[in-house]
Amino acid sequence: MVNFVGRMKKILKIDNPNVYARQVGAPELHPLLSIIRFDEVSPVHTSLNSYGVYGLFIQREFPKNLSYGVRAMQVSDASIIAVAPGQQGGAEDNGEELMISGWAVLWSPELLHNTDLETRMRDYRFFSYFAMEPLRMEPHEWQSITQTLSLMRQELEGHGDSPVLRSVLLAYLRLLLEYCNRIYLRQLSEEHKDMSDILKRFHALLEQYYFEGRQHRQGLPTVSYCASEMAYSPHYFGDLFHKATGSTAISYIHTYVVNLGKSLLMQGHNISETSRMLGFEFPHHFTRLFKKIVGVTPSEFLKG
Repeated sequence: MVNFVGRMKKILKIDNPNVYARQVGAPELHPLLSIIRFDEVSPVHTSLNSYGVYGLFIQREFPKNLSYGVRAMQVSDASIIAVAPGQQGGAEDNGEELMISGWAVLWSPELLHNTDLETRMRDYRFFSYFAMEPLRMEPHEWQSITQTLSLMRQELEGHGDSPVLRSVLLAYLRLLLEYCNRIYLRQLSEEHKDMSDILKRFHALLEQYYFEGRQHRQGLPTVSYCASEMAYSPHYFGDLFHKATGSTAISYIHTYVVNLGKSLLMQGHNISETSRMLGFEFPHHFTRLFKKIVGVTPSEFLKG
């Protein structure tokens, strides 16, 4: 189950929830779902994982060298990391054994097949590769979530696989995911309180981008670039921005660029020069965006 890819990194391919259970020495309780209590199996080795399953890692303390996709992660105490099929994350085994406190629950997409939860999964933004921010739990949230996991495990230990058991497990999964969604929305709300400062930093980043001439090397500024500079993931920042303004971060960038274009046009630069100075690859791309934002073409704008 361990593949070697890239620069000889050891990747644990988790195409079934019990692959991870075997990795940490936890019991296999169901073919499509695994619940692990790390306190009972620690110490454990870390692993860099390629996921073919969904998972929630609910821990009091995470290893310091975690990665999620292509970026490093710093995770605060009592947090949740959510993973989905097609994603990669974790920490490559360096031979060190770690004492970990908390839980993990992993489940196969097959468990959700033809259920309303299968459709609902796309609404849980905290699973997105690009929206990922660890979910930080309050003490009462930790208690609710870990109690739910304890009840799920009791069901697994007390009953063999059956349609009834799967219905019960799905009900518990829905509850867990709604708990997680509430935490995600709370974090958005908490960040929203400081949004005026975030908006100022966002605007200042755009000003700095053009002051430094980055558009000549990198093209137009992107949401991904700005979010990264402010230590957010793109979708998380996008959710914050939309919650605060009702608009989108990319719309704000486009409006900023077009307003800068207006200034350059009024200074006497022609459309081709303005397009190049703003970082557009072709003048007609600038013209199309200008008309979308302003309602008229640059040429019509100059005619007054």
